[in-house]
Amino acid sequence: MEILEKARTMLEKYPLCDHCLGRQFAFLGYGLENQDRGRTVKTLLTMKGHMLALSKDRKGVLLLKTMCENGAFPMAAEILRKLKRRPKQGKPCFLCENCFETLPSLVEKITQKLRDYEYETFLVGIKLPIEIEEREDEFKAEFGVQHGESIKNEFSRVLGKTLSQKTGKTVEFAKPQIVVLVNPFTGWIRLQVNSLFIMGRYRKLVRGIPQSKWFCPKCRGKGCPECNMTGKLYPESVEELIAEPVLEKTQGEDSSFHGAGREDIDARMLGRGRPFIIQVKRPHKRSVNLSELERVINERANGKIEVRGLKIVDRDMVRKIKQLEASKKTYRVTVTFDREVSDEEIRRIERALTGVTVNQQTPTRVLRRRADRVREKHIYETKVKRISPNSVEMRIRCQGGLYVKELVTGDNGRTEPNVSKIVNAKAEVLALDVLNVSAKGGEA
Repeated sequence: MEILEKARTMLEKYPLCDHCLGRQFAFLGYGLENQDRGRTVKTLLTMKGHMLALSKDRKGVLLLKTMCENGAFPMAAEILRKLKRRPKQGKPCFLCENCFETLPSLVEKITQKLRDYEYETFLVGIKLPIEIEEREDEFKAEFGVQHGESIKNEFSRVLGKTLSQKTGKTVEFAKPQIVVLVNPFTGWIRLQVNSLFIMGRYRKLVRGIPQSKWFCPKCRGKGCPECNMTGKLYPESVEELIAEPVLEKTQGEDSSFHGAGREDIDARMLGRGRPFIIQVKRPHKRSVNLSELERVINERANGKIEVRGLKIVDRDMVRKIKQLEASKKTYRVTVTFDREVSDEEIRRIERALTGVTVNQQTPTRVLRRRADRVREKHIYETKVKRISPNSVEMRIRCQGGLYVKELVTGDNGRTEPNVSKIVNAKAEVLALDVLNVSAKGGEA
């Protein structure tokens, strides 16, 4: 069936706007919008109806009436008036219920909402009532539509093009900064503002600060006498010291902290620092002076932490930074023994803990939050230096995830081998520092 005949058959049964008629032939021809396709088809059908009517063919008037009532086509109504016929008012579109006419007001509402956010790229997502999608599917099946576009796709494309022209921003399909969700049938609009990711390294220069915020286990963050109504076990954390200035600068609504592993509360993070990403949720501003932000974080931290090398990254880096948890790490640990240790015992520790795989059952101190299982962690090299007759400094280069404190104490046999067992003396950790966090195959 040729295009005009198929279009006439559709219009004889259902009222269709220019968009919805043209959309049934969307993949035929190039450089045309569906609205133009539909208007062109209606123009040709109306001209055909006029020609037949002038030839006194009754089919011509019937076609003109179809174009007037179901096509809502002004030209057909004007011709009927000239032929001394009374045209009937056009009916609402069977497929879109004339929703394409509301797009200009929708665009204005969306633009107003977008003004609150700084962004360069966006994407439009369409949510339609189920009955509308089902109605279109049945329509396509009824008329054997083979070259048509979906109504959802056309709404998305037309809205995206119009918004881009109005705002000067770019439509981005892969990683848009904002997704505009719209239901054209209800006027519902929601902005999905995608997160901003800022990556850097932090150094923790004092002990007694956790990496992330610890909620009070008794009140679970609500505030109680046990936590002095703060809802937290510790007054501050690395996460909070970084996140608060970041949220101020970006005007974000919330944040999440992602680190390449974590150090104990009583351990410092020295050297080049630990890689981290701060995820800013629903940021209102994205163009941030990172050098100034770095300065503000460090100044407010007052020597507790220090950040460096801040840069904007994409979401994929969160996954990559999590993989660094198993990367090589270098620790410095001060160990004291319950007796004097000999030079030979010090050399024995170095030999026993170099090029060895350690079997660690989940330490007793973290059993509440970690699965109880045995983990294998490799130690590449251990160097030991005497401090006093009964204390030493150990430098351990190992696989990430090794519990260094338990490597020293043995944790009642849950870690094998361990320093205590190697020298047959009780060993305890006095101080622990992380000196380096490396990426697999190189520095992060």
